Amino acid sequence: MNIGCHLSIRQGFTKAAMIAKTLNANAFQYFPKNPRSLSVKSWNAPDAQACADYCHQQGIVSIAHSPYPTNLASEDLQLREATIISLRNDLEIAEACGSIGVVVHFGKYKGVDPLQGYKNIIQCLHAVLVDWKGKAKLLIENQAGEGTLMGTMLEELVQIRSLSEHREHIGFCFDTCHAYACGLWPSHKEGWTQLEAKGNLLGYFDHVQAIHLNDSLYAGGMKKDRHAPIGQGTIGEARFREFLQSPALQGIPIFLETPKDEHGSHAQEVEYVRKLAKTAKNRL
Repeated sequence: MNIGCHLSIRQGFTKAAMIAKTLNANAFQYFPKNPRSLSVKSWNAPDAQACADYCHQQGIVSIAHSPYPTNLASEDLQLREATIISLRNDLEIAEACGSIGVVVHFGKYKGVDPLQGYKNIIQCLHAVLVDWKGKAKLLIENQAGEGTLMGTMLEELVQIRSLSEHREHIGFCFDTCHAYACGLWPSHKEGWTQLEAKGNLLGYFDHVQAIHLNDSLYAGGMKKDRHAPIGQGTIGEARFREFLQSPALQGIPIFLETPKDEHGSHAQEVEYVRKLAKTAKNRL
């Protein structure tokens, strides 16, 4: 089971991988550059290669996360152009570090015609991937429903990928808090069973490359994206046990985006999730 958390690359890509090892984690997520800017970054190529080599040797997997201003759906032409250039830069860094891919939020559109927002997403994806030859993929993340309902349904994600001319370079990142917040993962007893069945029917889980494992501070369906430590939020331990035993999710790496504990670490939570997954597996 590959599980880890989000780590800083302030001391370099390889150092982040080594820190993951000290947490008894065999996965980590990172921002490839300043998370609040779309500026292109020149990275340390030897460090990136050393990171890729170290991760390969230690059995560690990683993903990058695009900066916050990234918006595939934007009606602002300048922002969309900056997003395209930035995402290509993110992909190149992820490829150099041996990462699975780059997580990118579905996108938010504030214009009059929602259909145009979906067109913008497809056009942006095309512009980023048109001549991409690397193994790293763009991993589209489901959204929580704050401000817009775009990206909260599996049908949207699957359709966007299927309409892309470069779908082989596109995968998905499933966020548990987002799914619960928007009601995609219903809070009733059969909630996960229903979501799993829908995902299997649509072929969504065939392309999930990463999982953001986050509990929720708020009740399901409130469309509030506020993360809580696993088992301490409104999703709760029992639902996560069921989630972790899902056949559709086996082998997919897990990344925590939860608050750090009192020691400023995720080490205890990584171990806790391992125990939950082991308990769930024993119940199968």
